[in-house]
Amino acid sequence: QVQLVESGGGLVQAGGSLRLSCAASGRTFDYYAVGWFRQAPGKEREFVAALSWGGGSTAYADSVKGRFTISRDNAKITVYLQMNSLKPEDTAVYYCAAQNGLGPSGYRLASRYNSWGQGTQVTVSS
Repeated sequence: QVQLVESGGGLVQAGGSLRLSCAASGRTFDYYAVGWFRQAPGKEREFVAALSWGGGSTAYADSVKGRFTISRDNAKITVYLQMNSLKPEDTAVYYCAAQNGLGPSGYRLASRYNSWGQGTQVTVSS
């Protein structure tokens, strides 16, 4: 497992942008696929985006495709979620998750990740 620390959440108006960060504590993300999930009040946790362990491929939920971008720094210590054109329906607690060697078939499944951050609140006002 790897310890994850998220940051970057906050309150933003509709149409605005935020960048979330997910930092690996004590190690790098080498060989770890990293995913972002979110959970709104009264709803189940849902997949947002994922980055392959090699850093070469990504996956996105249809609801965020074209607006959100997942990326990783060259040191492989931090994974980012750039969120543009935010909508009120993007309001949720956002979590990053990581799993060693996870392949594409598992990116969208929360149950496939064994390391999770504490979550960061994103609120988009209309």
